[in-house]
Amino acid sequence: MYYHKLIISYKGTNYFGWQDLGINQQKLTIQATIQQVLNKICKFQSCTISVASRTDAGVHAQGQVIKITIPFKIASDKLQLGMNSLLPDDIRILQCHSCSTEFNANKDSTSKEYHYYFCPDKIHNPVFHDIVTQIPFTTKSSPIERLLDIGFMQQACKLFIGTHDFYGFSKRDTNMTSTFRTILNCEIIEVKPSPFGNKVYYLKIIGEGFLRYMVRYISSALFALGRYELSLNNISEALAYPKDKKLSSKAQSRGLHLIEIFY
Repeated sequence: MYYHKLIISYKGTNYFGWQDLGINQQKLTIQATIQQVLNKICKFQSCTISVASRTDAGVHAQGQVIKITIPFKIASDKLQLGMNSLLPDDIRILQCHSCSTEFNANKDSTSKEYHYYFCPDKIHNPVFHDIVTQIPFTTKSSPIERLLDIGFMQQACKLFIGTHDFYGFSKRDTNMTSTFRTILNCEIIEVKPSPFGNKVYYLKIIGEGFLRYMVRYISSALFALGRYELSLNNISEALAYPKDKKLSSKAQSRGLHLIEIFY
């Protein structure tokens, strides 16, 4: 068998996440789409895919990493060219290199970087609507129309840095042995120059690992804080004394992008 490490980019809008849901599921996934291409290239001989991070439905990636196992020898550049010629336009192989059998795309990673893109303008821009989340000016709990307090949100970002119990910022998972995770960097950055005249920001967060929906729950809590629905103390307490009840619902998937995986 021969092994290749691939860095791939995809727009997740039309897919039900990364993971193949099996033959009885009719929903399209990134993994299933890539597997179909590999099956054609390998003439339906045995070939497998393992991934660094299982992204959810609607989530995008610029630097996803996968390891593929194929039954014959082929130059990496030719494999990349062949796969890209068969893949749909919203999935692309950016890099392809041969690797060892020992390489593990998930377990060998040291940290991952995610961005959550959002636009606080009153009217959403339809051009980037499916990759940037429009944050409403008002909510049921906060009916007064106001802009997000980005400076206040930036202060809150610092609270997430370090090792904390993120039980209150993740989906319940009975198979998870620990809900402690280490965040190396967390900040909000304005996109400059702003595309199409809209103000766009992103939450940049780098961590050694993430729980299910963790970045989306963190993003949503920051949005609520930016509308003065939460305080810094609320976030601090949620990290120090985790509870079942969430501070806020999880943010929409469309704004989340997997940027890079470090090894």
